[in-house]
Amino acid sequence: MGDPALSRRGFLTASAAAGLGMTALTACGGDSDGGSSGTTTVEWWNISTTEPSKTVWAALARKYEAQNPKVKIKIVQMENDAYKSKMTALTASGKLPDIFHTWGGGVLKQQVDAGLVENLTDRTKPWGEALLPVAKEPYLLDDQVYGIPFDIGMIGFWYNKALFEKAGIAEPPTTWDGFLDAVRKLKAAEVTPLALAGKEKWPGMYYWAYLAMRTAGAEALQKAYDDKDFTGAPFVEAGEHLEELVGLQPFQKGFLGAAYSSPTGQAATVGNGKAAMELMGQWAPTVQADAGKGLGKDLGFFPFPAVEGGKGAITEVFGGGGGHALRRGAPQEAVDFLKFFASEATDLELVKKTGVLPVVPAAESAIADLNIKAVQAQLKAATGFQLYLDQAYAPAVGQEVNDSVAALIAGSKSPGQVAQSITKTAKEEQ
Repeated sequence: MGDPALSRRGFLTASAAAGLGMTALTACGGDSDGGSSGTTTVEWWNISTTEPSKTVWAALARKYEAQNPKVKIKIVQMENDAYKSKMTALTASGKLPDIFHTWGGGVLKQQVDAGLVENLTDRTKPWGEALLPVAKEPYLLDDQVYGIPFDIGMIGFWYNKALFEKAGIAEPPTTWDGFLDAVRKLKAAEVTPLALAGKEKWPGMYYWAYLAMRTAGAEALQKAYDDKDFTGAPFVEAGEHLEELVGLQPFQKGFLGAAYSSPTGQAATVGNGKAAMELMGQWAPTVQADAGKGLGKDLGFFPFPAVEGGKGAITEVFGGGGGHALRRGAPQEAVDFLKFFASEATDLELVKKTGVLPVVPAAESAIADLNIKAVQAQLKAATGFQLYLDQAYAPAVGQEVNDSVAALIAGSKSPGQVAQSITKTAKEEQ
């Protein structure tokens, strides 16, 4: 993950850059020491704002409260970008929620280095050891456990089979040249090839990250971060491949101002049949159905194509999952809730009702959706894995990746400038 030293000043700088002053901070974790009534309130921050997850998660909290009448779970739910900005500011203040969503990686490492996160290694034995190893990996730092996963998955292309058929595309493409050809065929059939949430930046980052993996190989992304140098030819080539795609004008009208999960955003555009594809994670079908109508039997999935002449393989995957971490000094009730959330019974409910991929081995049998099974099979066959770059890297570097790639897609940065900007920020993190 790299080892940039953390300072409160660094987090204050990051929060200022995000446009968040200290007045924006709210008190967190302050109600968890019990009151005169003998009830302990545990504050739980998550990003489950779309259905069915929003309702399912709230019901799980109420179920836990019913089983533990002296515990109150206070849920705070925020959309992805708002959550990231708020957590940056809260981290700067040194006061995190009792339980909070984490993707692991470099962001979690900085919070751990700041002394703000509870070490769960001993407090989650033995039940934590029963979870899938690949799901736990992003939350392990120096072989110590700082988060408990509830989901694992990968990014890939979700596509509309009916629109592919209309454009005369018999099979999903397996090479980048084949993918570009499919985009051209869709445009010729007057079908919008791709939906993109350009406003939120992180969905665009997926394209550059995958192309970098395909040109340089999965391990090269971590090496570039460790070496503080993204100027190598494969990273510039990744930008050139993305630039070629952008030149085909494949995205929906107004994509630069589009959000991800809004009624007119990326997921809804695909879910309503107005675009043929989106590059997104395993949660895509549920968000498509929540924001739009959903595609039902017309929805398919295929992995990001291989790049001809590249060092990466189509079996190297990019993605991650979701997990929960605890603020340092969180009460035992917060640990107990994590155990409840990581139980076989809860995981079975999450798999059946929300379409997540299981982190408890016994829950794998509950996967019914063919597309989710395809994602699971791709993950099992993976020969390499890379966590989301805006989580794997230190926050400032991850944000620069998102910003620079967004600028390339908007036409204001060249592939070489993207590589140079990321390198500059990485070196400043030393």
